[in-house]
Amino acid sequence: MSLDDWLHYFEQLHPKAIDLNLERVEKVRDRLELSPQFPLITVAGTNGKGSVCAMLESILHCAAYRVGCYTSPHLLHYNERIKINQQTVADNVLCKAFIEIELARQSAQVTLTYFEFGTLAAMLIFMRAQVDVAILEVGLGGRLDAVNIFDTDCAVLTSIDLDHTDYLGNTREAIGLEKIGVFRANKPAICAERHLPINLLLKMEATNAQLFYIDQDFGYALDNLQWRYTGITGHRHNLSLPALRGNYQLKNASAALAALESLEEALPISMNAIRRGLTEATLPGRFQLIAARPTIVLDVAHNPAAAQELSTNLAAIPVKGCTYAVVGMLKDKDMAGTLRAVQDQVDYWLLAGLEVGRGATQNELLQALQIAGINELGRINTFQDIWNAYIYARKHANSSDRICVFGSFYTVSAILKHHGEMVFKDEQA
Repeated sequence: MSLDDWLHYFEQLHPKAIDLNLERVEKVRDRLELSPQFPLITVAGTNGKGSVCAMLESILHCAAYRVGCYTSPHLLHYNERIKINQQTVADNVLCKAFIEIELARQSAQVTLTYFEFGTLAAMLIFMRAQVDVAILEVGLGGRLDAVNIFDTDCAVLTSIDLDHTDYLGNTREAIGLEKIGVFRANKPAICAERHLPINLLLKMEATNAQLFYIDQDFGYALDNLQWRYTGITGHRHNLSLPALRGNYQLKNASAALAALESLEEALPISMNAIRRGLTEATLPGRFQLIAARPTIVLDVAHNPAAAQELSTNLAAIPVKGCTYAVVGMLKDKDMAGTLRAVQDQVDYWLLAGLEVGRGATQNELLQALQIAGINELGRINTFQDIWNAYIYARKHANSSDRICVFGSFYTVSAILKHHGEMVFKDEQA
């Protein structure tokens, strides 16, 4: 079976795409004897998980550690989810792991979801590759996420906002309670969320984890074109700004540094590795600039909190002309709230349907725009798909304008998949 064959098989095997239950995947884990002996860093949160993982991976790689990194979802290729030394694993490595997992699954007489197969494969591959450390990004929530079948040596909580409410609850406290499920007693837990509900704070303390809070135990300050980190055990001055764009990335960077500080006995890291790692970290689809004339920005922002950060970033880099927003979203997201958060930075709305099961149609997006109070006749267009909306933007935007593509991983993926296939006259000149 090819990798595509396996992925199609996973999609059909379990009756639910998401099934928050650890019992099945734990049975397969035990049959595979997956018990990692290297340090694990687990990253949970509504937004910022990918950024923290990318910075951790980059710093640890610069420190000459053999690093495994498991993230989701992917943008173009499934292999992006599992990396060793910042390199995606090959198809044959994945397929070999899937064969072993499938045999163990049949022996356990259980079904697994798409994400559960991937999580088991990541750990199996990391153990076979004898990595020095592994970074695991939680897929959904934390307490019942497949990543949580492995005991972390350090947990990071990046943020708590309303998202995936159908699965995690409709309050920040309920969502936060799911996310702190990755905390472990007597192990470091780095909390980068500033506004914690009181009841959640009490429940965090009850986990008996070694809690470190932003602005209390660690923090950061912007200093002209540099920044400084105040840490758990020391300070870092005159740091270059992270390669990942946006001042909010300093919060993510400080959370990453706090996590590494908490593990410095097992994973000592030089100041040079920290400096290099922060400036070399990359993360496609997070305020990613892919062209300058016109400016083209790709961002996977898909909830109000992430859209607000996107809006802040756009405001910090103004353009002389207009901004065209190419938008595609999943219908189970807060579409109106997300669109409202970025409206001050948008002149023309190009709404496109997403051709996936949970994808919103262009008309559903139009209704969400109206709910958000945005009714600008002549400045709103609808399209069947993302690519046609993008073509429209490219044809109408001049060199002083900006195109911002956002709303979902699927939205950004559609552009990255096709970008470069179309040559424009202004690019030939």
